[in-house]
Amino acid sequence: MKTQNKWLLPIALCCTCMAGTAQPRYDFEHMQREKLGRGVVAIRQNVNQVALSWRYLSSDPIETAFNLYRNGTKIATVPAGTGTFYTDSYQGKQATVYTVKPLVNGKEAEGSSYTLPANAPAGYINIPLDHPADGVTPAGDTYTYSPNDASIGDVDGDGNYEIILKWDPSNAHDNAHDGYTGNVYFDCYRLTGEKLWRIDLGKNIRAGAHYTQFMVYDLNGDGRAEVVMKTSDGTIDGKGNVIGNANADYREPGDPQAPRGGDFSPNDPRSKRNAGAPPRNQGRILTGNEYLTVFSGLTGEALKTIDYVPARGNLQDWGDTRANRSDRYLACIAYLDGKRPSVVMCRGYYTRVTLTAFDWDGKELKQRWMFDSYQPGWDDYSGQGNHNLRVADVDGDGCDEIIYGSCTIDHDGKGLYSTHLGHGDALHLTQFDPSNPRLQVWACHENRKDGSTFRDAATGEILFQIPDKSDVGRCMAADIDPTNYGVEMWSLASGGIRNFKGETVVPGRVPGLSYNMAVWWDGDLLRELLDKNRISKYDWENKRCNIIATFDGCDSNNGTKSTPCLQGDIIGDWREEVLLRTTDNKSLRLYVTTIPTSYRFHPFTEDPIYRISIATENVAYNQPTQPGFYIGPDLKKGIFRGFDFDHSK
Repeated sequence: MKTQNKWLLPIALCCTCMAGTAQPRYDFEHMQREKLGRGVVAIRQNVNQVALSWRYLSSDPIETAFNLYRNGTKIATVPAGTGTFYTDSYQGKQATVYTVKPLVNGKEAEGSSYTLPANAPAGYINIPLDHPADGVTPAGDTYTYSPNDASIGDVDGDGNYEIILKWDPSNAHDNAHDGYTGNVYFDCYRLTGEKLWRIDLGKNIRAGAHYTQFMVYDLNGDGRAEVVMKTSDGTIDGKGNVIGNANADYREPGDPQAPRGGDFSPNDPRSKRNAGAPPRNQGRILTGNEYLTVFSGLTGEALKTIDYVPARGNLQDWGDTRANRSDRYLACIAYLDGKRPSVVMCRGYYTRVTLTAFDWDGKELKQRWMFDSYQPGWDDYSGQGNHNLRVADVDGDGCDEIIYGSCTIDHDGKGLYSTHLGHGDALHLTQFDPSNPRLQVWACHENRKDGSTFRDAATGEILFQIPDKSDVGRCMAADIDPTNYGVEMWSLASGGIRNFKGETVVPGRVPGLSYNMAVWWDGDLLRELLDKNRISKYDWENKRCNIIATFDGCDSNNGTKSTPCLQGDIIGDWREEVLLRTTDNKSLRLYVTTIPTSYRFHPFTEDPIYRISIATENVAYNQPTQPGFYIGPDLKKGIFRGFDFDHSK
């Protein structure tokens, strides 16, 4: 591959396209975005080698080369047009400082450094954690804690990401289940392991995948990320301040005489099967104050708290009386005006669907709009939500839309379209066809008839469908096969691997093929698959997936979802990192690839669609990151306007 490009991600694509076309058209010149640093990272590859990686920023001139230093001594020059990666033959075990300095036309600019700790482990950055103490429920049951979902944000404005981590108790419950849960905690850590703060959401926020969606993003443009999430009376911020009434306790004690495990009569065999379950409604929160709080990402201090919109009101309006459907929350970040990010908090998807957008100016949290499927004109949007969502400018107007499962909400808070395909568990949005910049959506459905569908993201037009009579709970999209043009997709009911035309690329079951997560890991442009604590690569010749990396000593999260704490382009070059918890729950490990690459791309996080996909990765059933442009082996010279890109297979 020859890359001498001013690769502005979709900038060259979006800013030169014709108005009215259904492809992203962000105005990057006026958009509020993060100011990323060089992202230098050094990882011990083995006893004899250190892998050094850094960012090639969109602000770097095309001809930028880089000088590399170890403890102040120059060790190499990496020329322009090659990957921002270097393998240093170095056996030293003491702390070592690596510095990367841009070099343009022979002039060296200020550098950025990373300190490789003494006796650093091979392959990852170790981040020790402050483990919360065990707890006891009002029913006398004990519980422990483990690290769960995480997000990233530059909380201090230095151009580096910090990690915001959610701690889940071992008694976290799905909304369908009764029982007390322990408090949910949030910590902020630097990659060095320094803990900045802890937030305790308190007893009035239930623990589980559907309750607490936390958005981490710089909302007001001051260069420092905020954290936004639902709170209640008794939440304690990072400075020890209590929100609302510290003594309030809205948890239901439960009725031991009522049927358990569901709305069943005492003689129903399903009720008898759940005889050992907690009393009906125990631990559920059916009444009480609900708030939305903006926290400082640097200190964890609660900056502003308002009433949550919409309030739960009459529970039956959401579809039941047990807060199963009223407490189904989603959230996202979206550039609704094309310039500044808004935070969108969502409630409901099985029946009533609501999305409320807010703007944060550093002092006030102001409501921009609210969409409610129970309002006149939006009946078709009820019951169309997913366990996750996606955000992108799908209609080419320069503003973001929200792909809310089987429906899409326009940037102005009005419905754009509904496919009427109902609820689903997984959703993928990207550019599937390298020659067509329109965005498409690959989704699976629970309704035991619609199976899996591929649609146009702007119009909702179904491009192809694979009906199935089962509840299709998994689907995936990634370019894993260089012999097939564009991005491949598959689901539990797709009948093998398909291309964007709906044609079968590989029929039947593919050994080792994962449906959970994906990651750009090795040195080529194909994507690898991430499942549990291992990465696999598709072998297109033998039609199977082979494990290429196993992260020993680590566990995944969220049951059969088998997801990491986080996956994405966090540090170093354009490839992605994997953040996992250790099996003893005492540390996080940020795994960074040590595989060389000759490809030079700007950070994926400079693409709004990709960056927002990281922000929403923690939402309910985690989905992998995906950019708003095609990246893969089918990139060819001229596909992206405005820069020189030549890929030869």
